[in-house]
Amino acid sequence: MTRRESFPTTPARISDQIKDKDFVLATDLDGTFLGGSEAERKQFYRWIEAHRDRVGLIFVTGRDPGFVSNLTRKQGVPRPDFAVADVGTTIASVGADHTLTPIAELEAEIAEAWGNAGGRVQAMLHGAPGLRLQSTGFRHRVSYDMDPDQFDAGVLDRISDLGLDVLTSDNRFLDVLPKDVSKGPSLLRLLAHLGVPNDKVLVAGDTLNDLSMLAMGLPAVAVGGSEPALIDRVADLEHVHVAKAVGVGGIAEAILAKSMFPAS
Repeated sequence: MTRRESFPTTPARISDQIKDKDFVLATDLDGTFLGGSEAERKQFYRWIEAHRDRVGLIFVTGRDPGFVSNLTRKQGVPRPDFAVADVGTTIASVGADHTLTPIAELEAEIAEAWGNAGGRVQAMLHGAPGLRLQSTGFRHRVSYDMDPDQFDAGVLDRISDLGLDVLTSDNRFLDVLPKDVSKGPSLLRLLAHLGVPNDKVLVAGDTLNDLSMLAMGLPAVAVGGSEPALIDRVADLEHVHVAKAVGVGGIAEAILAKSMFPAS
């Protein structure tokens, strides 16, 4: 990829094996792969589609499988090869029909760690100040919209006592997750399962719920406009490129800065 490269509109052949591709982008959605101007997004998406024989795509998102499927089926966003969704609690392949199919052998550990805790979590946090339960029904997580001015941080210890993890991001979301399960660990397990070399992968994000994947040592980018708390946490990590450009522009900036896409 070069700064003056043209963007063919005819998609190249998609390789069946992501491990054989020259470059794999593992990216958050909101604010990252869905960020930037409309023109920047269209250009970057065309570049991906024109190089699908060489570029693998993995979405690593807090969004649920239904959102991902609808996004790629109806909204002109490239279909990923795989998805780590639900803040790392879903690990799935993505079919030609845009349906996400969980990979059972990778999710078994997640399900065991969760232990059907959803009902207990909701009962414990019912009526907790500053928290509003999100309407989507998740399999291995419980998620809330959070009002930081009303939120009582004492609930964090109560969640920990259940043997679960809690993650806040963008100062407005709270996720209760299985112990030691988040975007980064789930992405690493998927890459190992697929046989993808870590040095071929660029991970991209913009909020604190992306920290676990940006901090794990793979080439990474915090795109422009990232949550300040995330920038503070990655400032001393040499493998993380802190981009000036927003959204997909920041991803493209990092691909060039780190020479992630070799000349064919």
